[in-house]
Amino acid sequence: MSMIIRKAFTADVPEIKKLIEPFVVEGLLLPKSLHSLYSCIRDFWVMSDKNSRLIGCSAMQVSWEDIGEIRTLAVRKDQQGRGYGSEILKACINEAKELGLKKVFTLTYKEAFFKKSGFKPISKTKLPNKIWADCIHCPHFPDCDETALMYKIK
Repeated sequence: MSMIIRKAFTADVPEIKKLIEPFVVEGLLLPKSLHSLYSCIRDFWVMSDKNSRLIGCSAMQVSWEDIGEIRTLAVRKDQQGRGYGSEILKACINEAKELGLKKVFTLTYKEAFFKKSGFKPISKTKLPNKIWADCIHCPHFPDCDETALMYKIK
């Protein structure tokens, strides 16, 4: 089946919400309201099949002058293990590179997935202060047990 990776449209928001919801329930992703998804839709990449059904998504958000964050990466459970997550991640990294960013980071419970793509562990204290504005709204704050990982863009 032929997959397409593209920037998300506002029309994708309800389907993105539906796609990430099982991962929110499991505690692997933070909850996102429709409002927050619409507000940051320009950060999102989606993968769809030939029938335009969403298979996966991820966001790349600029955090500071030379750094971005990979957020909300999800692939439908019945489509995992096929390299789709890695392809969506590559699209986010390529966009970061085009924007002139030098590195991207992520906070994740899926450390092995990101390490496979070249991300390296980093102390959360090395991350931009801006992320703490997001963290304050997290249900896990202040006892975050996610792993911080960094990727240096070549």
